[in-house]
Amino acid sequence: MAAVTLWIASLCRPDPGYGGWSWVRRMDGETGAATIKGAAGGERRASGARMSLTALTEALSSLSDLPADAAVTLRFSDPNLAAQLVASDSDYASAEPDAWNAARKALATRPTLNLVPASPGDSAVGFLAAWAEFGLDTSKTRGSFKAAIPRPNLLKFPG
Repeated sequence: MAAVTLWIASLCRPDPGYGGWSWVRRMDGETGAATIKGAAGGERRASGARMSLTALTEALSSLSDLPADAAVTLRFSDPNLAAQLVASDSDYASAEPDAWNAARKALATRPTLNLVPASPGDSAVGFLAAWAEFGLDTSKTRGSFKAAIPRPNLLKFPG
């Protein structure tokens, strides 16, 4: 069975305000440039909840080339995300219903998902936070966007 680890990060300043998100995907037990992918993006007039849910949805969407039963470990930096995802009437659901519904739909496609909060001191969190910051900064001048993280940068991913 295929196994993959996803890392996601998001931020919003002020909240609501400009937001950014990022994700990296790596196939477990494999090495080489073809085993890693990632993207970052941002939006104007976003909330922290929206950015967190967008990072999750975008990361899970990147798994479309893998079987539905692939084991997925999701490492996330939003300390509220896991609790928000299991509550049907969470703050995220009421604050961002469209992003919430997209995230729940993406989650439904992955029956084998292990949620793991990332440690703030983890170097992978720093890498992703920098790309989420890039998304936030770029959204200030370009508006909503998303782009792949360049391969040379991904090869420096510490996760």
